[in-house]
Amino acid sequence: MAPAAFSHEAHVRLAYVYLSEHGTEEAIARMRNALQQFLAHNGIPATKFHETLTRAWILAVGYFMGKASSTSSADFIQKNPELLDSGIMLTHYSAQVLFSPDARASYVEPDLDPIPVSDRAARGGAA
Repeated sequence: MAPAAFSHEAHVRLAYVYLSEHGTEEAIARMRNALQQFLAHNGIPATKFHETLTRAWILAVGYFMGKASSTSSADFIQKNPELLDSGIMLTHYSAQVLFSPDARASYVEPDLDPIPVSDRAARGGAA
């Protein structure tokens, strides 16, 4: 996949797929690995990877998955269009914290509003 084709929606779809098949921590690990391989394959600097955004989006997708079942990633996105707003994490993080070097390198907890966690994520299980 070309970098330009890997949109925010594609990230959400991939998070859904990983969470459908794995528990939260495994989904995070798989997403991290996939993104890092994607960057390397496309000659994009590894510094583009953002650990906090990766984990936060998996947690957010998991939360919405716990609210209602879906039959596919397309169905999930249709039921949860708010997840297509790539700026939604700025309701949980200040820009200063989210775009800091620390947040890029390792997971940083939200400083504005916690990311809700579904019962499913709390159990660490797959759907």
